[in-house]
Amino acid sequence: MILVLLGTQNNSFHRLLEKMDELIEKEVIDEKILVQSGYTKYESKNMRIFDLIPQEELERYQEQADLIITHGGVGSIISSIKKGKKVIAVPRLHEYQEHVNDHQKQIVESFSKKGYIIGINGVEELEEAIIKMQDFTPIKYDSNAQGNRKMLEIIEKFIDKI
Repeated sequence: MILVLLGTQNNSFHRLLEKMDELIEKEVIDEKILVQSGYTKYESKNMRIFDLIPQEELERYQEQADLIITHGGVGSIISSIKKGKKVIAVPRLHEYQEHVNDHQKQIVESFSKKGYIIGINGVEELEEAIIKMQDFTPIKYDSNAQGNRKMLEIIEKFIDKI
């Protein structure tokens, strides 16, 4: 099962769901898809979509997922990699009014460089990332590691400036 996490950002991220539908139609994806859409309103015959659910239920879905595809939110990424999941992260972009700025690009790049996730710059790279994921083994995330604490401090300071 693939779990798609769009977080609780109050802007739409329909581009990612459109690409998911496209990849399902092309048979690049043939697994069951669950989507936590937040405020993104989207209908699909190929995916089960729910907006917001209790945290415990969301965590159960994360545990069950073989792959998590998420927006570039720190919470969604960290909660997924702490569970040892394979994660593809796609930043929401300001140019599409998906976020107030492009800070998710830096977040995705930072986690990707450390080997925790496969980070991509846009939905057009999703097909290739899904194919790469078959041979990807993520680095185990340790939230207490010195470098990880420092990385989170930098990200939190950056977000506080927004």
